Amino acid sequence: MSSPFITPRYLVGIPERTTQISYDCLVVGSGVAGLTAAIRASRGGARVLVIAKDAFRETNTEYAQGGVAAVTRADDSVEDHFRDTVSVAQGLADESRVEILVREGPARVGELVDWGGNFDRSDGELALAMEGGHSRPRILRAGGDATGREFQALLTRVARRCESISFAEHTFLVDLLVEDGTVLGALLWDSANSFRVLWTGAVILATGGVGQLYRETTNPRVATGDGLAVAFRAGAPLQDLEFVQFHPTTLYLAGAARNLISEAVRGEGAYLRDGRGERFMPEYHPDAELAPRDVVSRSILEQMRRTGDTNAYLDLTHLGGDAMKRRFPQLAKLTESFGLDIGRDLIPVHPSAHYSIGGLEIDDFGRTPLRGLYACGEAAASGVHGANRLASNSLLECLVFGERAGRVALEGAAPTRRVPLSSFANRAGEEDPPHRVEWSDVLNSIQALMWRSVGIEREGDQLSTALHKLRFWSQYVARYPFPSPSGWEAQNVLTVAYLVAEGAYRREETRGVHCRIDFPHRDDPNYTTRIRARRLATGEIVFDEAPVGPPASAELRGDAPGTTVHES
Repeated sequence: MSSPFITPRYLVGIPERTTQISYDCLVVGSGVAGLTAAIRASRGGARVLVIAKDAFRETNTEYAQGGVAAVTRADDSVEDHFRDTVSVAQGLADESRVEILVREGPARVGELVDWGGNFDRSDGELALAMEGGHSRPRILRAGGDATGREFQALLTRVARRCESISFAEHTFLVDLLVEDGTVLGALLWDSANSFRVLWTGAVILATGGVGQLYRETTNPRVATGDGLAVAFRAGAPLQDLEFVQFHPTTLYLAGAARNLISEAVRGEGAYLRDGRGERFMPEYHPDAELAPRDVVSRSILEQMRRTGDTNAYLDLTHLGGDAMKRRFPQLAKLTESFGLDIGRDLIPVHPSAHYSIGGLEIDDFGRTPLRGLYACGEAAASGVHGANRLASNSLLECLVFGERAGRVALEGAAPTRRVPLSSFANRAGEEDPPHRVEWSDVLNSIQALMWRSVGIEREGDQLSTALHKLRFWSQYVARYPFPSPSGWEAQNVLTVAYLVAEGAYRREETRGVHCRIDFPHRDDPNYTTRIRARRLATGEIVFDEAPVGPPASAELRGDAPGTTVHES
């Protein structure tokens, strides 16, 4: 029998003379979800501290290109947006949450317009684009392929105008302080290389995704799943972690970061070609290049196997070079830096890890089962994406559920109070590890293992081997306290990697972005449930199943008498 996976309750001990501060609300993360939550909590009367472990702009939001999906015209409907989202979700969508998303989404996008959001327009009207999985154009963008950058800048400006919001860059969330299921505060490591204890009755985790679990990823360096690992150690349940979405088209050149090439490029009519120059997607799906992302990613892999190629190619040459350069200025600039002209050259592409569908278990307002702990954005498993996320629903989810979490943060929080630091069983006085650990090598090893064995396609024996290695690594990576963020990050990555791999091993079917080649079919009788993981106070990790959420209203689903639903 293999050793258990080790995950300590605390990463470090709390020094006796640690600086202590108090706020009404702590928001961890400075992307769209975190800033939206902070603004809403501030306007509700809270004194808010927003922290980021790097610079404020170093977020997944900053790198988001595609856009935000919302119903903004009379020829579209929330029924159609609902139907598209649920269809792509492959039977695991929480329909009631999808209803919240599509009904409240237009108001949240309208708020951004009112705040001065610079959305692309055509003849004075908001310009709408088509993307894979949508039945009609409803994608709003800014700066062509710079939507995330515009959202990041806009919300940062709005947040900085709120007098009750404070900000701290280069501040690492080490652990949550919890007593009897209630959050009392957090242990932070700040830019002065010192610990702080922040007392608060409300912590909103908006820490983004887990892309750095993988060797190939579109995510920035900060996306190491810290919020998930911290909350998991504190006893909060996580779910749906096996569902990792791989973006089919990222730039694939030696020495180049895996820069995402937006779904919108294929929405404009770009083709995917193999190394022989042949267009192949019509062979795999009737929607060709606009098929759901999981289909396109697996189709690229299969075509590479057939032809022996190491990548595919994205072809925009038939769309007019000058028009495409105006339409996608960031892409044109990026490819030109590598000697490619999108009007003349094929762009080498390959799938990369992109989006984590799973995360912290939450209710309709972002509350977790721990009192005072909330989550929103990619750190939360809201259920709106089910087993596969519809393109451009991620920024919408951040806006809708970020606003909801911020709205109720103070209502559910316990009064802020300080307790003796000795009340928390911590690791003070533990001996230093008897070995030196190269954290960069630990991270590289995890990323290579996850890409090879827990990637786009998975198989039981490979998953079992991966789990064995992750358990073994935990014996010396997680056992001891380490003194710096590089060590804590590696420990967090290891924890989340284990939970992703375990969920993938337990789900013996293929559904959405989760592909088991040894179980190639969807198995509704056995797996129309969510796989949930919890850490008990003893340190034992338990897995169980949670039901899919309730259906949407009969009116939205088209079940009410006299209801007309637009056909997609």
